[in-house]
Amino acid sequence: MRITQTMDYAAAPEAVFAMMTSEEFQTQKCADAGALSHHVEVSATGGHARVVVNRDLPTDRLPDFAKSLVGQTLSTTETWEWSDASAGGERHATLTVEVKGTPIAMRSTVVLAGNGAGSVVTIDGDLKASIPLFGGKIEKASAPAVIGALRSEQRTGSHWIRSRA
Repeated sequence: MRITQTMDYAAAPEAVFAMMTSEEFQTQKCADAGALSHHVEVSATGGHARVVVNRDLPTDRLPDFAKSLVGQTLSTTETWEWSDASAGGERHATLTVEVKGTPIAMRSTVVLAGNGAGSVVTIDGDLKASIPLFGGKIEKASAPAVIGALRSEQRTGSHWIRSRA
């Protein structure tokens, strides 16, 4: 299932990249999303950056059939692999989200670019549940949670930028 989301920020691409590769921001994002626990690792080499976020989320908003697959918590690993900035300041990344213990994953391309006085982050991904007969149903049930997580991240990011302006 195709998922495309854009996140607009009132800051230059360099500031948005610095935020998105900040361990403090990633920790705040997990707290704001209601994570029961989390672990964040950020590593950078030159202009490249890798951000790995492991978190356990409650499953209370999932349909019953989805809860039967994952249990009381939804354990996810989110990996962002950022490239160097282009001459114009644009950055590209891959984003992979995997759900522990399930055949559910999302693989995405990410573009961070200037947009007027601010920036826009565009995430274009493919959410896939590799389960015969039920994969499509699980993808449709999982999509709102994925979109909700991305919207939560944008709210956290927008607050983060405003509070540091």
